[in-house]
Amino acid sequence: MVGISLPFALGIGSSFVLKETIAKDVNTSAFLVYMGVALSITAFPVLARILAELKLLTTSVGRMAMSAAAVNDVAAWILLALAVALSGNSQSPLVSLWVFLAGCGFVVCSILIVLPIFKWMAQQCHEGEPVDELYICATLASVLAAGFVTDAIGIHAMFGAFVFGILVPKDGPFSGALVEKIEDLVSGLLLPLYFVSSGLKTNIATIQGLQSWGLLVFVTFTACFGKIVGTIVVSLLCKVSFNESLVLGFLMNSKGLVELIVLNIGKDRKVLNDETFAIMVLMALVTTFMTTPLVMAAYKRKAKISDYKYKTVERKNADSELRILACFHGARNIPSVINLIEASRGIKKRDALCVYAMHLKEFSERSSSILMVQKVRKNGLPFWNKGHRADSDHVIVAFEAYQKLSQVCVRPMVAISSMANIHEDICATAERKRAAVIILPFHMQQRLDGSLDVTRNDFRFVNKRVLEHAPCSVGIFVDRGLGGTCHVSASNVSYCVAVLFFGGGDDREALAYGARTAEHPGIRLVIIRFLVESTILGEISSVDVGDSSIGKSISEDEEFLAEFKLKTASDDSVIYEEKIVKDAAETVASIRKFNSCNLFLVGLRPTGELACALERRECPELGPVGGLLISQDCPTTASVLVMQQYHNGVPMNFVPEMEEHSHSHEGDT
Repeated sequence: MVGISLPFALGIGSSFVLKETIAKDVNTSAFLVYMGVALSITAFPVLARILAELKLLTTSVGRMAMSAAAVNDVAAWILLALAVALSGNSQSPLVSLWVFLAGCGFVVCSILIVLPIFKWMAQQCHEGEPVDELYICATLASVLAAGFVTDAIGIHAMFGAFVFGILVPKDGPFSGALVEKIEDLVSGLLLPLYFVSSGLKTNIATIQGLQSWGLLVFVTFTACFGKIVGTIVVSLLCKVSFNESLVLGFLMNSKGLVELIVLNIGKDRKVLNDETFAIMVLMALVTTFMTTPLVMAAYKRKAKISDYKYKTVERKNADSELRILACFHGARNIPSVINLIEASRGIKKRDALCVYAMHLKEFSERSSSILMVQKVRKNGLPFWNKGHRADSDHVIVAFEAYQKLSQVCVRPMVAISSMANIHEDICATAERKRAAVIILPFHMQQRLDGSLDVTRNDFRFVNKRVLEHAPCSVGIFVDRGLGGTCHVSASNVSYCVAVLFFGGGDDREALAYGARTAEHPGIRLVIIRFLVESTILGEISSVDVGDSSIGKSISEDEEFLAEFKLKTASDDSVIYEEKIVKDAAETVASIRKFNSCNLFLVGLRPTGELACALERRECPELGPVGGLLISQDCPTTASVLVMQQYHNGVPMNFVPEMEEHSHSHEGDT
């Protein structure tokens, strides 16, 4: 309220200056209110997009800014209605009073009569079913009628549409269908035309002389001073840090579409002359454009959490808690992800597994993405409706139901970003939640005939960037219907998990994950270690086996395997085999024969001559063995989890390989 009242007072003060210079022949009372409203506005939709693009929506600063902007927006529209009522052609104050009271009566009648109708229509629209076109048509017709009524009262037609927009229920499929129907027309045609008309009305040539340009600077400074200083002072009084107070001040200073609406109505009502209108439009542009760079310069993100202990599945204390960040794109991935989590939980300790289930959503340029952001945050207007889940998101419900049925701690969350930088959200969340492994969905999904089909190539590059920048181990999950299309309860789990072990840190990570799954009573773990015949060692490829790093890896493999075999010696559900092969062809033949398992666990970059000989170029992010298992040459239909072990921050560069593959693929097509 302080962020509104101080700039409103300064707006009234500046209106006297303008009245004495360039706006001498206007309605005084209306002009005072219009200037106050114009300087006190914060554009809610513009602010939402700025926060989303700067990844500040879910921060404390973002939540405070959105809450304050919501109050500000409602107050601005009420003050605008008052300004319009005062700007009528009649000189009698009773007419303005009647207009204002009639507007209040319209709002009350809308709440009492129209709101129950909208709620009834929303209840008739069920999730997963098409929304009746009659409801859409009735809503749009009522919006037009509301605009007509408010225009007849003497308030601008846009006010009626705004009130009805507030009353439409935001939960359920009804609002989504409504937005889908009208969004492209509004954002693609009507909104640009509105901006064009505002631009055509703005005659910058009317700003002539030192006095006019001085007034522009004066109005801009007054607008910024009132908003920024007012917000900073009250934030500091509420014990907000100075840095966050400064950011809040800059955010609340953004104007935009709502400001243009106020100015256009003022010009239509002849409250603002051409010169004043041009000055106010330029002020709105300056204050909006300066918001993003100032926020980026002022906002200091909190320092990263200090280095945490467990960044891999392989560890000395195998009974310690395993934290997994499981990512998925949509409802189709959920059953297999839940079944993979079920297989990973073991039974030794009640709190042995903690899962953060992250729904990856693309933040698009479409304005309805703001609606999506608001639904996900659940508190777009936090002072009411608090705790009520928008949409009762079925994705979140699925994981909450699984948590109640199992002993696993599952915490659903959502990442909303553009595909170009959503990997930053994934990596930052993994570090913040101290995850040991990130599980990513593969960019291909299984079709009915069993083959894998590309869903979106963007997902592939998201996976590549996470592999490069992850603060912990990463697993890419190739989903081929692990456990079917529904969640398999713990008592019904009956899987065979196979680990193909060649050597190296990634393979040890895969085996460590396999050891976790072996704790589940319904899982049989089979480890197949591939060894090269000593008589032909060195003939497969020209790899220098005497290299110190490879020698160190071999010794670590032997130590890890010896410890693993010692721990599982008495466990009948764990089978360890060693296969001695001559060459890559024999290795491939051995893998093809083993097609009776439900899940393969393999390393991304296994070491040794055999692994180098198996190198495949189709999917470098799956490595040689993973690429073989998903190829058409391999008859298996088992799911595959390809593991990359965290290597103390050493980046894994897939850019040349993936770009080369994408160019060759384009050439083929």
